Amino acid sequence: MTEEDRATVAEFGRVVNMTAKELERWLATDESKAVGQKSDGGESTGHESGRKIVDLLHAKKSSLTEPDYAHMRKVIGYIHRHLAQRPSGDVRETRWRYSLMNWGHDPLK
Repeated sequence: MTEEDRATVAEFGRVVNMTAKELERWLATDESKAVGQKSDGGESTGHESGRKIVDLLHAKKSSLTEPDYAHMRKVIGYIHRHLAQRPSGDVRETRWRYSLMNWGHDPLK
């Protein structure tokens, strides 16, 4: 594992604040499936990413591949960008929060 890979794993661990079990439960909800960009009317990009994140949370660090690190970097970037766009007021039941949760981050935690 390179120094960049170690830094990626560490930052991924900081920004993804949902456990694999929490994320799996969330991804099964109607709210989770209702948010995000859908290119062909099917699964949203965030929902698909959430499934990959669950796999990454279960994976042993020694088995991570370059595509895994690339996805971790994508998740990190998305979460940082989305957090910077926090709407004012109560965000508990907002599309903003639900989108972040699809990417493994619950801003209310």
